[in-house]
Amino acid sequence: MQKLITIFILSLLFSCQNSAQTNKAQDAVINAEPVEVPLKNGKARAYFASGCFWCVEAIYESVKGVDESISGYSGGHSKNPTYEASNTGRTGHAEAVEIIYDPNVVSFATLVDVYFGSQNVSQVNGQGNDRGSQYRSIIFYQNEEQKQIILEKKEALAKRLNVRVAAEVYPFQKFWVAEDYHQDYEKRHPNHPYIQNVSIPRLKRFKAKFPDLLKETH
Repeated sequence: MQKLITIFILSLLFSCQNSAQTNKAQDAVINAEPVEVPLKNGKARAYFASGCFWCVEAIYESVKGVDESISGYSGGHSKNPTYEASNTGRTGHAEAVEIIYDPNVVSFATLVDVYFGSQNVSQVNGQGNDRGSQYRSIIFYQNEEQKQIILEKKEALAKRLNVRVAAEVYPFQKFWVAEDYHQDYEKRHPNHPYIQNVSIPRLKRFKAKFPDLLKETH
């Protein structure tokens, strides 16, 4: 019995130590200096996390001025995260998207409006039935100007709706591209039950709310 108690205590101490190390690593991410991604061929990049990346990818790709939306992981402390590792919640990463856009057509401020306007802003650690830290809302800034845009819009939204806006605000550090099978998931799997029941309805709600931001369809 004494041996079992000793093992239990050692296990508990080891678990607490690991938890403390994880928290310290995550704090370093949150308090780091932001990394600014330079323009490439006149195109800028922005990074957002807002629940399932299948949904968010499709929403941003419907916006004028957005060339591409890429699914991946960001906001955590581990290197080379995978879908399986991210889903444990222990990597610190959230499902995120990289938005490649033309700043002459759509501004970062408008992309932030798209972000807040396409989610349940008060839900903590998830969207809808997708729950867990890997589905939490994070909005990333690359410089002080972007940070102020985010904070001002977040504060104004909280006042207007009289809610606590759950989105976390992080300095951008690195974006890890997700596995190939996650890319353009809604386009490639339109009949998937999740796409039919969650992703497409979320996209339709966004389109109805922001018709002036949508690309022209032919």
